[in-house]
Amino acid sequence: QIHNLVNWEGHLETLLEWKAQGRVRYIGVTTSHGRRHAELERIMATQPIDFVQFTYNVLDRAAEQRLLPLAAERGLAVIINRPFRRGALFDIVDRQPLPDWAGECDCANWAQLLLKFVVSHLAVTCAIPATSRVDHMMENMGAAYGRLPDGELRARLITYVENL
Repeated sequence: QIHNLVNWEGHLETLLEWKAQGRVRYIGVTTSHGRRHAELERIMATQPIDFVQFTYNVLDRAAEQRLLPLAAERGLAVIINRPFRRGALFDIVDRQPLPDWAGECDCANWAQLLLKFVVSHLAVTCAIPATSRVDHMMENMGAAYGRLPDGELRARLITYVENL
């Protein structure tokens, strides 16, 4: 993957050669910066890539407008980074009890609810929550089980978190 679009034209040329030679199977580009979404969108629309990685979470939803629909249209896999806003979402939600309705999608903690929000978007392939703590990893793994939130529950979560 071409990280943060750094010299993406040159790297893409090399990676396409390697893909043709069978040295790599998939090629993708990443960004962690919303200000780069227009450039990422242009690459997604015009280049022969297989996946993208960008930020998406319950409060950072700009990707819903163009990137996620384009990825679905083009059949690109989507890796989501910063599903917890580098932990800042916990600063917001941890002061609140987990809502009773979190049980509707089998969530036992905020990490699971926030991750399930991300991966329940139909265009998302996976999320990378980035933790160095085993206890956090165990909480995160719980998001792999049970029901995913439907559109109504996703909207309820957005409203709930935006009003905290």
